[in-house]
Amino acid sequence: VTRPPAATAERQERGNILVAITADNQIWIDRRQVSPNALRANIERLYAENPGGSVVIQADTKSENGLLVQVMDAARLAGVKNVSLAAEVVE
Repeated sequence: VTRPPAATAERQERGNILVAITADNQIWIDRRQVSPNALRANIERLYAENPGGSVVIQADTKSENGLLVQVMDAARLAGVKNVSLAAEVVE
C-alpha cells in the first residue's frame, strides 16, 4: 500500500485494528482479504477483543475514495470511536 504523504501526519503507536485498502481496491484485515459485506462483522469481532482499541486505515493513493468512506463507516458502525488514516510522514 502506497500511503499518501501529509505534512501534518504524526507517528503513532500501531493501531489495534489495521485495515488496508490496496491499489486495486481489495480490503485486508489481519493479512486476510475481506469482502466489503463482511467488513463490519470483522471489525466488530476484533473490537470486542480489545474494546479500547482503534482502527487505522491504510489506503493506497490509487484506491477509490468511496471504498475508504465505506471502511470508515463500517468501523464507526462497529462502535469504534477512534478511526484514523495512515499517511507517510513528510519530514
